[in-house]
Amino acid sequence: MSVRDTVEPRPRALFIAGDSTASQKYADAAPETGWGMALPFFLDGTTQVVNHAINGRSTRTFLDEGRFDAVLAAIRPGDLLLVQFGHNDQSDDPTRHTDPWSTYQDNLRRYVEGARDRGAVPVLATPVERRQFDGSGTALRTLGAYPEAMREVAKETDVPLLDIEAASLALWRELGPEATKAYFHWTATARDNTHFGPRGAIAVARLVARALLGAGLLAPAGTRRLDDEVPVDRITWPAPVEV
Repeated sequence: MSVRDTVEPRPRALFIAGDSTASQKYADAAPETGWGMALPFFLDGTTQVVNHAINGRSTRTFLDEGRFDAVLAAIRPGDLLLVQFGHNDQSDDPTRHTDPWSTYQDNLRRYVEGARDRGAVPVLATPVERRQFDGSGTALRTLGAYPEAMREVAKETDVPLLDIEAASLALWRELGPEATKAYFHWTATARDNTHFGPRGAIAVARLVARALLGAGLLAPAGTRRLDDEVPVDRITWPAPVEV
């Protein structure tokens, strides 16, 4: 009997490698919400979300800390690997920073190659836009060259691209400066224009699910609620994990 024969069956998995915009949040961070927490609401259960996204990571630090190694140890042939980084690659911190046209692209290729080496399907998702408006109320691009650099890698490597930067920017422009406050982590004590509250996480997860469907990575029967309201009280924040 081969090692492969002893592996327990499970649904196809969608692994997320990303940063705090996607990551699992716990009770001590509520109501801040990562879009990865809401993605299962839009999947029918035949695809299981395995969220490895974590706060503060860039393409570089996710690799340097061995977090991608943990993904590769668990991923199986036919699984999806969704990679979304960019916010922390912009950082001035030299331990996190990457150059969009060199090290950022090199790192993205490592994710692509690692997934393919294990028979999994790599998917690149441009980073979700922040909430920033000009004086006339138009939502602005804040992510520099990173989205375009990712688009270039996706084309070069023939990897499906989910253009979440463009889709989220269009949504923020449609909603406008006031309405978007309800989508981001705005509370009595926080004015956070990068991270989401429950409503924003649900909205971005819907964009991701629709993009996965549009790219043929999910079948129509594998999605649900794409056009339905998802109550924000469906979001829950578990107790922090003991380390």
